[in-house]
Amino acid sequence: MNAKSTPTTGTQADPATGSPVRESQNVSNAMWGGRFSQAPDTLMEAINVSIGFDQKLYAQDIVGSIAHCKMLVEQEILDSAAGEQIIEGLKKIRVEIEEGTFEFKNALEDIHLNIEGRLTEIIGDDAGRLHTARSRNDQVATDFKLWVRDTIDAIDEALNVLQTTLIDQAEKNAAVVMPGFTHLQAAQPVTVGHHLLAYVEMLGRDRGRFQDARTRLNESPLGSAALAGTSFAIDRDQTAKELGFDRPTANSLDAVSDRDFALEFLSAATITSLHLSRLGEEIVVWCSAQFSFAKLSDAFTTGSSIMPQKRNPDAAELVRGKSGRVVGALIGLITVMKGLPLAYSKDMQEDKEPVFDASESLGVCIAAMTGMVNDIEFNIDRLKDAAGEGFTTATDLADWLVRVAGLPFRKAHHVTGELVRLAETSNRNLDELTLDEMQSVESQITDDVFSVLGVAESVSSRTSYGGTAPDNVLAQVKSARERFL
Repeated sequence: MNAKSTPTTGTQADPATGSPVRESQNVSNAMWGGRFSQAPDTLMEAINVSIGFDQKLYAQDIVGSIAHCKMLVEQEILDSAAGEQIIEGLKKIRVEIEEGTFEFKNALEDIHLNIEGRLTEIIGDDAGRLHTARSRNDQVATDFKLWVRDTIDAIDEALNVLQTTLIDQAEKNAAVVMPGFTHLQAAQPVTVGHHLLAYVEMLGRDRGRFQDARTRLNESPLGSAALAGTSFAIDRDQTAKELGFDRPTANSLDAVSDRDFALEFLSAATITSLHLSRLGEEIVVWCSAQFSFAKLSDAFTTGSSIMPQKRNPDAAELVRGKSGRVVGALIGLITVMKGLPLAYSKDMQEDKEPVFDASESLGVCIAAMTGMVNDIEFNIDRLKDAAGEGFTTATDLADWLVRVAGLPFRKAHHVTGELVRLAETSNRNLDELTLDEMQSVESQITDDVFSVLGVAESVSSRTSYGGTAPDNVLAQVKSARERFL
């Protein structure tokens, strides 16, 4: 959108005082009406103006105004001829904004007054009838809810695509073994597919949180007016239905002062960004020369200005870094809202920028992560070798001692620890110990123990529900497609 935003310029005499007043301030006072005889200070205008960011709400403002206009006509509060003029004027304004010919004016403060001002230029004084039975308080709350709702729908679609990409990679790598970690120390072998499906589950919960937030926000504030409702015989059910809300809000004070929906959106966005950040961190580690678990193509890496050998996973790092912006947006808005009495206060103008910024950051992170997951190539041989490092089948040995040799688990744990120490001191893996060496620690060990000491055998044995066995992973892939896609 390349619409123009113009600064305030020009002066003329104030008719009440004869003092010079900027032309733009007269425009502002005309919108406000007769209460003020002097223009606001330049600094007041600078701190008060929001058109630089709330112009993002133009589509929702126009949709909400059209719904309000239709209701006023239906209720015979507004005659049909004026209503038709208003609706056609609003549609024209939307075209102007989308084509980039609309002139946004700082003097008109926000998107609502900018649209109303332009509507007045198009149709004349009848434009002022549109504001009957509403306030900017319920107007902005309605616009903002509509915007957040639209954004949730877009994020859900993007997360669906990311889940699809992860599931596809999980299916492709269902039997590829890799080391599983706790404390970033080698713990037990898992499969790449199993690892990726963990993020599918996280993103599924993220989508659920967004949908829960959407359900709670889907009540229409329109018609609550400034804070107390209106004496006009309006039909709030009609406007709620027209705008796709489930119902009108039950309390006018709550309706204009509620920003729970924005906080809940930011909370869901924060948790999602943290999940993306964790995956980003893993990609950074996997692509390091020291791990060499995976590789990203040139499409998602950059070089160094001085070190020609470098292939930096910048996309993954930026996904990790941008999570801080989303977290900051949540904390910032919580801080704004924490001490506000009912109903509306101008502090609440600070609600939109963090939401807009967090939404943009999250959107680009989801897209970047989808691209990286689709692009990544796993080093299968290196992963298999690493899966056997660090005595990762020790738990399999302990389980065998319980299951086959009949040892209590605590004793099996102790015996396994002794065998790990024996292998470690001789710089060998567990499966490289001889049977005689093992029996010197525990006489009940037999040749059968070697059937559980390989990494492939280890992952294949993990057949409990939700486990890492390749057959399980394929079943989980099928289930995930049914549940999420």
